[in-house]
Amino acid sequence: MNAKTLKRSAVGVAVAVALSAGYVAGHRNVPAPEVISPAQAAMMPAEAAAKTGIPDFSGLVETYGPAVVNISAKHVVKQTAMRGNGGNGGQGAQGGNSLPIDPSDPFYQFYKHFFGGVPGMQGGDDGGGQADVPSASLGSGFIVSNDGYILTNAHVVDGANVVTVKLTDKREFKAKVVGSDKQSDVAVLKIDAKDLPTVKIGDPRQSKVGQWVVAIGSPYGFDNTVTSGIISAKSRSLPNENYTPFIQTDVPVNPGNSGGPLFNLQGEVIGINSMIYSQTGGFQGLSFAIPINEAIKVKDDIVKTGHVNRGRLGVAVQGLNQTLADSFGMKTPSGALVSSVDPGGPAAKAGLQPGDVILSVDGQPVTDSSDLPSQIAGIAPGSKAKLQVWRDKASKQFDVTIGALSDAKQVASADTPAQMQGRLGVAVRPLTPEEKSSASISHGLLVQQAGGPAASAGIQPGDVILAVNGRPVTGVEQLKQMIAQAGNSIALLIQRDDAQIFVPVDLG
Repeated sequence: MNAKTLKRSAVGVAVAVALSAGYVAGHRNVPAPEVISPAQAAMMPAEAAAKTGIPDFSGLVETYGPAVVNISAKHVVKQTAMRGNGGNGGQGAQGGNSLPIDPSDPFYQFYKHFFGGVPGMQGGDDGGGQADVPSASLGSGFIVSNDGYILTNAHVVDGANVVTVKLTDKREFKAKVVGSDKQSDVAVLKIDAKDLPTVKIGDPRQSKVGQWVVAIGSPYGFDNTVTSGIISAKSRSLPNENYTPFIQTDVPVNPGNSGGPLFNLQGEVIGINSMIYSQTGGFQGLSFAIPINEAIKVKDDIVKTGHVNRGRLGVAVQGLNQTLADSFGMKTPSGALVSSVDPGGPAAKAGLQPGDVILSVDGQPVTDSSDLPSQIAGIAPGSKAKLQVWRDKASKQFDVTIGALSDAKQVASADTPAQMQGRLGVAVRPLTPEEKSSASISHGLLVQQAGGPAASAGIQPGDVILAVNGRPVTGVEQLKQMIAQAGNSIALLIQRDDAQIFVPVDLG
């Protein structure tokens, strides 16, 4: 909002006050104001909610607002001079990050860092040199212990040289970054103070879609701004965010809200506001919060050991649709479908295979593939876990020793003459020994052309067909027989680039 708009609003308030004063002056028989007792005042928000359906958040804000802080992080960054959008530098939340963004990416407008403007498109001259450019970012946070521990987003303080925390009583403290975890986007700060106001921690698992929630933060640097909305969805999986089941809300959050708390109506923090989806850089009804139970685990690990411990199963998984579920003999498409198993990993040692569907972990249901990574990550490495798995049209149980999280990649490539599989609609050929070695696979057929049902299902040239309905494919004739004997739908396990996925194919 610019200065003119603010000024115009002030004039409007003044006119309203003057009119109100004139009205009272011209009406001498105005009844005396009614005196309301504290007990009556306490009942008014509940009565208002009952009449309008809209709750009163004033008590929540009064009680827990003082525990919400403003965070200023100063950086020195290497930046390439480019002609572009200078971000919100003049509005308090500068776009100090310089990140490469592909404008053709459908998530180009997914402003993860809440700093306004497009990262990597800072204003400047047309030169191509690099320079040390000081920048500052504003964010929010909240106090979780009265001795000065504060939670915020990792991206708020990432690369910061100086972090300053300002309380609602105007006191300012230099903060120490105890640690941060980029995978969960959680950072822990510490200030040297005592007897601080703190928030109350809630359980996001008890929250429901449609319930009211409240955000307090510093959008565009406006301290302790309160906004409200409802929970739109839970356990939302987002691109490149494998270990966080986000809470989606329609709460208005903007640059500067990042790192602030998301409250339920009981005044409990159930999340940390972290991301927005926007075409403008501002609020558009899609905001995402990190569940507070995930954040508290990260905080406890960082404070205790200096780093975050995450469990690893050693599988790649994908979601199920009804066609895939039918091909595996399942009534409903729930669970996490294992598309690949890391050789020598915890899952491989326990006997899991591609084509298995993980239904639960230690009795906790896996309703969708996006549930599994956070469930496994929350188990301490070295611990035992019981997996309920669907295999060969029956439920089986596997005991697995959870490993420590690490990354592994597999690659596949190829090309040459092929044979066409009529009913499926693909031209395939065997892989060469060199191709198998470079892709770290022992079998498979390279797709050179795709048409008919295969093309309709999304099969592309360059894919490697590894299995049909869970049975490994080792030769062209074998594939032909499998397709001839198959029903109206099959599940192909393919390797594409560095990932293995199941593709449901309707053969009609």
